Amino acid sequence: MGVSKRGSRTYDRRHNAVKQVASAVWRWAGAVSVRTKILGMILVLVLLPGIIVTLQVRKGLNSAFTEQLREQSVSIARDVAARSTDLILINDQYGVAKLLRETQENNPDVRYAFIVDAKGHVLVHTFGDGFPGELLPANSVASSAHHHTVLLHTDEGPMWDTAVPIFNGKIGIARIGLSESRMQASINTMTTQLLLTTGIVAIFGIVAGFFLTWILTRPLLDLVHVTEAMRKGDFDQAVNPWADDEIGELAKAFNTMAVDLAHAEAERAKREKMRAYYLRRIILAQEEERKRIARELHDETGQSLASLMVGLRNVEAAPTREQMLARLADMRAVASKTLEAVHDLALELRPSVLDDLGLVAALERYIGAYQKRFQVGIDFQSVGLEDDRLPPLVEIAVYRIVQEALTNAAKYARSDQISVLLEKHGRQLSVIVEDDGVGFNADATMHHALSNRKLGLYGMRERTAQLGGTLLIESEIDKGTSIYVRIPLVRSDDEDNPDHVGR
Repeated sequence: MGVSKRGSRTYDRRHNAVKQVASAVWRWAGAVSVRTKILGMILVLVLLPGIIVTLQVRKGLNSAFTEQLREQSVSIARDVAARSTDLILINDQYGVAKLLRETQENNPDVRYAFIVDAKGHVLVHTFGDGFPGELLPANSVASSAHHHTVLLHTDEGPMWDTAVPIFNGKIGIARIGLSESRMQASINTMTTQLLLTTGIVAIFGIVAGFFLTWILTRPLLDLVHVTEAMRKGDFDQAVNPWADDEIGELAKAFNTMAVDLAHAEAERAKREKMRAYYLRRIILAQEEERKRIARELHDETGQSLASLMVGLRNVEAAPTREQMLARLADMRAVASKTLEAVHDLALELRPSVLDDLGLVAALERYIGAYQKRFQVGIDFQSVGLEDDRLPPLVEIAVYRIVQEALTNAAKYARSDQISVLLEKHGRQLSVIVEDDGVGFNADATMHHALSNRKLGLYGMRERTAQLGGTLLIESEIDKGTSIYVRIPLVRSDDEDNPDHVGR
């Protein structure tokens, strides 16, 4: 078990080392310029095939020449053996020596030739300064064999030594040695020529590659320059598409993208300006809401509490029990009215049922109280929201929009009948509020609300815009008013993401 763990750790170390080396090579390759990469590819595509072809040709030539040299060695040795038979039988050593010299002169690859008699003594040889004794045992042939060839390694290089029996070995053996030096010189010459050709082709390839890389990288460098300018905020830059190839198409697409980015930047600046404006409006709305709450507390709750203080003094000063009970009843009525006013104010600020039961239940309760207060008939319908809660931001916004719409209807429209519809369809919520009131000029009223910072209708539009929705108000004089709100819904896990609005 321990051996297995050690083997696994060794494998992991090797694997991590290989990954590190590969990562380093990749980083190095990525840091090299495009021009260098293209030139490198051209060099590899030229030099690598050239070198491979040269090596293959050299190998093929060496194999073919070697086989040819070996066969030539056998042919010359058999010729010498056949022609020297009669000369040896008549003991004509001069004729045998002349035969060996002629053989050597007629065949430039023959380095030596000699004949050994049946007893193993050298009869004739071509070595002028003495026969090398170590050559004799280097090769031998049986009397029944056709020939025997070995490759000897000498000071002059490889030597093909062939031994052929003369007259079935009865009168001796003929030995011929052929050198590979001339063959190797021819192969080296051809190899040099192939390498020189490869080098010339590589030079032409480098020149052509340099020109091609200049053509390819020039527009890319222009793209880099323009991109850097755009990164700094200059969207007026453009790339000159000087070719109609793929890079030219890229330049045209880049110019189109630059125009789109310029428009997007202008739109972003506009949205940023609108966001700042909305923020100021929200702060103003908060201040206005605080003023209204303070006014409500002062005008209603404060006066009621002051009435209670006066009532308490009157209770203390009551001369009889009956008058004291009557004054206590009046105080109880004032306290009940004050409590109801505070409760209504609290519900108007933040109804708890909105958090506990959701939007539909909160609107049902608010609409019920609204009908009792203003004596107006309201038809409220909800579709697709029976068992589904909306994101808190959406519920709050829709509640305030409907609240504001009903408040405006109560203050200005003098309506007899109002309908409220909430419909959830897919990932969109639609809100429709319609009344049969006196109506108004929607465009003029919205312009007046913006100019005079009135928070009613424009506040509804702001709340809708903050959720990425749309608000449409249709109204005609004496024909009522219709308010249409459409809000895109997001996943619950996105509602805290500031980028989700409008998605």
